[in-house]
Amino acid sequence: MTSQIRFGWAAPTHAVDASDGSALGEQITGVLARIQGRFDSAWVSDHVHPPVFGTDNNAIGVLECLSTIAYLAGAFPGFDFGTIVLSQPLRNPALVAKMAATLQTLTKGRFILGIGAGSNAGNEYVAYGYGDEFPGAAERVGQTAEAVQIIRKLWTASPASFAGEHFWILNAFCEPKPRPQPPIMIAGGGEKLTLRNVARFADWSNFGGDPDVFAHKLDVLRMHCDAVGRDYDEIVKTCLLLVAIAETEAEAEHLAQTSARPYGPKLIAGNPEQIATQLGPYLDLGVGYFMCYFVDFPNPKGSILFAEEVIPRLRNSGRALR
Repeated sequence: MTSQIRFGWAAPTHAVDASDGSALGEQITGVLARIQGRFDSAWVSDHVHPPVFGTDNNAIGVLECLSTIAYLAGAFPGFDFGTIVLSQPLRNPALVAKMAATLQTLTKGRFILGIGAGSNAGNEYVAYGYGDEFPGAAERVGQTAEAVQIIRKLWTASPASFAGEHFWILNAFCEPKPRPQPPIMIAGGGEKLTLRNVARFADWSNFGGDPDVFAHKLDVLRMHCDAVGRDYDEIVKTCLLLVAIAETEAEAEHLAQTSARPYGPKLIAGNPEQIATQLGPYLDLGVGYFMCYFVDFPNPKGSILFAEEVIPRLRNSGRALR
């Protein structure tokens, strides 16, 4: 496990309103250019279809996740890049394995594969013709478990075969193999199925929530690790948050109340000292990686302030991971 807390900057792949959709790519690259060397990684969310918010959804710009990362990774060699997270129902898992292996090869080891069951992808699934009805949660979680097994098979065996309830591959090749294999992060906090999948198959976990909720999820994850014979400490614990940060508490609260926030993560707001204080309990629980959306995007001010004032506070706090 890393001895230093790591921080990722998370980019939306959809505009917050129709008026700036066509400029979204320039907005993302504009911020990344300002924060190079300040964050360890950049993360891209996964949508293919306008989300279900806003007044004119048809005009909202949406960037596909993996092709966006392919472009950004070439343009910004100082970042690792991760998916936060791929919606498993939207892609064939064998193709995901091949695309991830290619990205890992071309970026020289800078790719992280985050994957989840796609809880908010129902409108996309039907609109893009994958099926008439979005599969239920248990079925999608089962599909995700098989997808991760297929991905690992293709990264390690030549040829690779797998036969499951949902997916299969037969004498499939994935060359060149990714070296090293990208970490696989399974997102979600479902206690019966998803966290069991994390214990069985994932390198990293990813969920959010208040510290007490987060602590409970970790207890459940530890229970599943014990049940399947997995070393709980092998799993890197990551936390996804939405951040409203400004020089003063009043400015931060104003940002939190007035900025468009079409995301699900827990919101934390305050000046740099207050933000660092709010992140402290997560570090005490063992979080080794924070991924942060910033409510003032596409303005880079909050991201820069966080990098300059919060990250050093936390890295010098004595709370770095053992």
